[in-house]
Amino acid sequence: MRWVVSIGCPAGIGPEVSVVAAAKSKGRAVLVGDLETLRVAARLRGVDPAKLVSVQSAGGTVPRGSIAVWSPTPPLAKKDRTPGKPTAAGGLAQLAWVDAATDCVMRGEASAMVTGPVNKHIIVEAGVRDFRGHTEHIQHRVRAKEVVMAFATPKLTTALVTTHLPLRRVPAAITAARVATATYWLADLCLRRHRGEGRPRIAVCGLNPHAGERGLLGTEERIIEAGMVAAQKRLGARRVDLLGPLPSESVFRQARDGAYQGVVAMYHDQATIPMKLLAFGDAVNVSLGLPLIRTSVDHGTAYDRAGKGTADASGMEAAFRLAEELARATVSDERPLAPARRARSRSR
Repeated sequence: MRWVVSIGCPAGIGPEVSVVAAAKSKGRAVLVGDLETLRVAARLRGVDPAKLVSVQSAGGTVPRGSIAVWSPTPPLAKKDRTPGKPTAAGGLAQLAWVDAATDCVMRGEASAMVTGPVNKHIIVEAGVRDFRGHTEHIQHRVRAKEVVMAFATPKLTTALVTTHLPLRRVPAAITAARVATATYWLADLCLRRHRGEGRPRIAVCGLNPHAGERGLLGTEERIIEAGMVAAQKRLGARRVDLLGPLPSESVFRQARDGAYQGVVAMYHDQATIPMKLLAFGDAVNVSLGLPLIRTSVDHGTAYDRAGKGTADASGMEAAFRLAEELARATVSDERPLAPARRARSRSR
């Protein structure tokens, strides 16, 4: 079993945490990125740069104890890989590495992909005007009908109904169909991860304070209820308890104490603030509903830490573990992790 790792922005901490985690992966991780950037990161963290071996594809073999590096783009100039100083060339490169890793998994050359942190602003400035994040970009590239952003820890996973939207656009974006999709895929993941541990309990957050107070503080909860009903129908006989809409201020505290295995959040920060308080560094960003397995760190490029050799690689290591866990679950389960109709990869 092998997974490909797009290393993120070459000026951030992505290369550093990627090479540290890959050194512990027993040859199962193939780093996708600039070779010299990774050599510098290896020296910084006490990993012998001689262990980094260039391969011509993700399926290339390397000697035992080595770390495979696949560089699908031309070598970066030194100024484009300087820690803490992102450039447009680095922006285009980091997106090209994501695309190459995606295509690799779609071709069946790897079991999963793991992504390092990218710089959205730099990618857009470099000319990719519609880029909003990994989740939406990969969905577009593989032509997936559905995708759900989720954050997973060993005990709790939260899924998002909306993702990278301005807050003022969130209420209109909450539809019964979107609630149903997020709830269904979160339930699917919980059933796989907690198999044999009883019936998963999933809490669905309201949008408004106190979940709307029965309409006194807003009526979006009626839409959320309709989405929960649709998700339950889609789940069919698969046994999951769906509870809600519930006040988000209470849900995450209760979930921390084990009341729920999953939480459906209505918007980005409703999920990420509590998850980063409860499990920063341990939570893994995972894309649900795609015809491939994709996990990621839950932190950013951290330019203030880049090049100092102090970046914590535990988040990348957790992303590696979840990618392997889901890949093994897909192999052992008679049903696929993603929709039955396999989407086709496409270039931008």
